[in-house]
Amino acid sequence: MEYILMHKNKPVLDLEIDEATGSVSKIGTVHNIDHLPVGTYSTVEKNNVSRNILNDWWTGRSIPASRDGLKDVLLILGVCSPALLIDKCYGLSLSDQYWVCPKNSVMEWETVNFFQNDFTNDVGEILFGYKRNSKDLINLMSPDNTSDGWLKKKWLIADGNRYLMKGSSGVFRQEPFNEVIASALMKRLNINHVEYTLTFEQNKPYSLCENFITPETELIPAWRIMQTRKKNNSHSELMHFLLCCEKLGIPNVQDSLDKILTIDYIISNEDRHYNNFGAIRNAETLEWLGIAPVYDSGTSLWYNTVRIGTLTDSKPFKKTHAEQIKLVKDLSWYNFDTLKGIDNEIMEILSKSEEIDKERGKKIAETVILRAEQLQGIAANKKQSIVADLHKKQLEIADTPAKKSKSKSDVELE
Repeated sequence: MEYILMHKNKPVLDLEIDEATGSVSKIGTVHNIDHLPVGTYSTVEKNNVSRNILNDWWTGRSIPASRDGLKDVLLILGVCSPALLIDKCYGLSLSDQYWVCPKNSVMEWETVNFFQNDFTNDVGEILFGYKRNSKDLINLMSPDNTSDGWLKKKWLIADGNRYLMKGSSGVFRQEPFNEVIASALMKRLNINHVEYTLTFEQNKPYSLCENFITPETELIPAWRIMQTRKKNNSHSELMHFLLCCEKLGIPNVQDSLDKILTIDYIISNEDRHYNNFGAIRNAETLEWLGIAPVYDSGTSLWYNTVRIGTLTDSKPFKKTHAEQIKLVKDLSWYNFDTLKGIDNEIMEILSKSEEIDKERGKKIAETVILRAEQLQGIAANKKQSIVADLHKKQLEIADTPAKKSKSKSDVELE
């Protein structure tokens, strides 16, 4: 079927989507190069765009194959692939302002976007395992068709605001509680973050957060940012990301990364992959506003093991937290005193769980305090190192003979 890829009301390019696979089968005229999705325009040469790269971006908007219970959902919906659900809601999401408009349609963004218009709960309820009458018609006009992540999740509207409700896994069902704990830690440390609260549905815990993207802004995952330029083999992943951000003009990246890596160290986050952080830009002006507030911190605090405090893997730049925390440039802002009493708050949050006993909750709280104290030592050592480097530079300057200035007689001789 023929569509126009739109960025709000700006036509970006013509394309065809294969009705059998849901993939981009053909690219036509490019109308606006500047508004191509981030991470696809590096291939633009004389108004030509790589269909493979654009298709990777398009199919990447679908529900991932790893989503809990997805096979049952696809069976109920009568489709063989989640990619086939994307164009059923015109590719609209609550993370950015891209969508596809059928060719020759007079449809406008204002009348279909999910930020300003109602959407159906049908897909979300099916994703959550609610049984439906086989005769019921299913409305697929929903942002749940374009939600990422492997945990069960659905979008809700309450008091006119959009909220994301996200589930849990394993015997402890700990992820929703971890989101709330991470919010409490970041609030005390004054780290820009998405605020999470707890809710329960059918006696199961879920995290709830308000959408931090507006009709004027959009979230660009780090992975897409890193596709804007070819990586130099001599550069680390971190260096490549920083260079991509610098080229795009994203402000205050290092400061934001310092805080992301810091909170991930404290909570021993295992899954800060390149789609779990990103940057925000204005969808109209394309101005970059900065790194997004910290979100998706649930896969942390030893959520799937009984061995609290054991060393866990880290992402995205290093495989261990001990190595990754060394990438933080500045910890002068870190104040351990603001975390006093957080152990009691953590135990209070975890006490709301039916799967987490008091002993486990106490052990998690104690280990968070221990890691926070370790970070205080790291911050002190880093400060001492900076002072030592400055002192060394001062000595080098003092030991370097000053260049002789010309006297009046020297000038006269010349």
